[in-house]
Amino acid sequence: MAEESILPLAAVLVSALAVFLIVASYRYPNVREGWSVLAALVKFGIVVSMLPGVMDGTVYEWSLADSLGVEFLAGIDFVLRADPLGMLFALLASFLWIFTSFYAAGYMRGLDEHAQTRFFASFAASLSTALGIAFAGNLVTIFLFYELLSLVTYPLVAHNEDDEARIAGRKYLAYTFFGGGVFLLAGTVLTYWLTTSADPAGEGTLAFETGGIELLADAAAAEPVFAQAAFFLLIAGFGVKAAVMPLHSWLADAMVAPTPVSGLLHAVAVVKSGAFGVARVILDVFGPGLIHDLPLSVPGVGEVGLNVPVAILAAFTLTAASIIALRKDHLKRRLAFSTTAQLSYIVLGLSMLHPFAILGALFHIPAHAFGKLTLFFCAGAVHVETHTDYVSEMAGIGKRMPLTMSAFAIGAAGMAGMPLVAGFVSKFYMLIGSGTVGGGYWIFSTALIVSGVLNIAYLWPVVYTAFFESEDRHDAKPLLEFPPGGKRESYVADDAVATDGGVPTDDDDDDDASNDESASDGDDDDVHAPSGQPRPVDDAEGDTEAKGAGTPLESDEDDSDTHDEPEDDDGDYEHAVDRYPSDADVPGGHGTEASHTAAREDHADDHHHGGPPAGGWKRHSPFTESTWLMIVPISVIAAGAITLGIVPDYAVFLELATYIVEGVFGVESVDELGGLSLAEAMEVSRE
Repeated sequence: MAEESILPLAAVLVSALAVFLIVASYRYPNVREGWSVLAALVKFGIVVSMLPGVMDGTVYEWSLADSLGVEFLAGIDFVLRADPLGMLFALLASFLWIFTSFYAAGYMRGLDEHAQTRFFASFAASLSTALGIAFAGNLVTIFLFYELLSLVTYPLVAHNEDDEARIAGRKYLAYTFFGGGVFLLAGTVLTYWLTTSADPAGEGTLAFETGGIELLADAAAAEPVFAQAAFFLLIAGFGVKAAVMPLHSWLADAMVAPTPVSGLLHAVAVVKSGAFGVARVILDVFGPGLIHDLPLSVPGVGEVGLNVPVAILAAFTLTAASIIALRKDHLKRRLAFSTTAQLSYIVLGLSMLHPFAILGALFHIPAHAFGKLTLFFCAGAVHVETHTDYVSEMAGIGKRMPLTMSAFAIGAAGMAGMPLVAGFVSKFYMLIGSGTVGGGYWIFSTALIVSGVLNIAYLWPVVYTAFFESEDRHDAKPLLEFPPGGKRESYVADDAVATDGGVPTDDDDDDDASNDESASDGDDDDVHAPSGQPRPVDDAEGDTEAKGAGTPLESDEDDSDTHDEPEDDDGDYEHAVDRYPSDADVPGGHGTEASHTAAREDHADDHHHGGPPAGGWKRHSPFTESTWLMIVPISVIAAGAITLGIVPDYAVFLELATYIVEGVFGVESVDELGGLSLAEAMEVSRE
């Protein structure tokens, strides 16, 4: 039952209005960031106000033509509608933005970052477009917001304004705006043509329909090749932001952005918009029944459903990305490839078409968001407080940041699908779905299990290093970007046994390493890892000049001295903090809060380059390891990941996912679909 309402439009416009208020308040940082928090709270309140009605079958809809009498395009309206699938994404994004707003304030102040007003304005614009994607009522509307999301997040990716950030930003636009946009637009045009040809009156439609567009099913019977092309174009368009291989390499390079942006990109807005778009195509454009019945002829194999190539590509992506993550020493890049793998869990579950697999995929959207946002929040807190970005430099850091690394362990358990954390529930449903389908789908069950093991392999070393190793005796992590078997020394203690048969570390190397220390954000040239070994180059996938977060661009100049502290106030500064003072400290402004400045000064002894300071990590309590602006969001999001894992039946996200599946397959209860084969489930969906 559709009901005209301005609420979907209001939810989109709240943060768009906040953009202007944030810019206008640039002289007053507390007011500026207060607008971000207020907009997040109001947006969440509007979304929640629609939830009871949506769960009762009401679809809140706002149309440009009905409200203002304006025709957007010939035969196509601009429509925002809050249905169950859109509500799942909107509720998640609006809720997590509240805590991300607090965290971003703590992060940006902790590093005294430049261009903070631009940062918070772009942040608000990103959430506005994300809600537009969630509430889009047809393919044209979702295309507009999908492209806008790429544009408004570009300043966030290129925030550092150095060569590496600009290259990563251009690559981000090339993939998501131009590449993904072209695919999506082509698929949209082809879909409109198909529905127009199938309608006796010649009026096409692009409006989402639960279970698939009816006219498209009629057109596919007459024009199967064009229907197949439309399906794959739409999947490719959304698959770019979902980072499905080989369209994934932009994601790792985007790690040059500040950590709150990484959390936004990898847990809430950008990549989830891709996974959400795939769900729209499979559930509300083509429908599981049409996708299963529309044959694709494969030489040497025969006819297979359109879902099979997508499922195979997703299974390959989640396995390959997990293997790549094993060898990444830079923590954020490791998490980036983890995101690539986790997103393909969603795509795989949707493409298997079984009701339980779809249920698991939909629930994995919030499960991954809570777990991965926790991990990025923790990585950002470690960076702010200790300037440590490499796993190989985190030995014993658990005593410096006990709460942060404990929360990291919770997020890691969720990514690995361990019981009592949200990721277990979603992956359990996907395993049930893949096992029930039968036939050759067993290979997808295998991929899910193997990837789960790999998740443990690349995330557990971070937890182990933090809590079970000490600064003076720690493993060399041979699975990272070091020569096979580890570095020349497995431990840095003076009496340690060297792994190469006793060749000692050169004293000159140690001297060079001590002379090259600097205080930076992890992107320094010529820095050395523990034991005097050169830090490995953490190259991104593909040919690009961007070496990824934490690795500098190659240069012919000798800049070994550029990281030394300036001798006087007029010298050249290496850090963004020094080159670009926070725009909070403008003439007439109130500057940064004195209390926060004092807190930073208390931790000044830890603000060296990466790794433990001389004498080892200083032990802190959970309440003194960072500011409350960062500790509280980390704690709340980690607690949310546990809540989704322990009491999923009481979590609204699982209830929403269940309601969506019931609507797509037209049953009163998802329990009716238990034990059905894929063919039987498709028969139910067609009835």
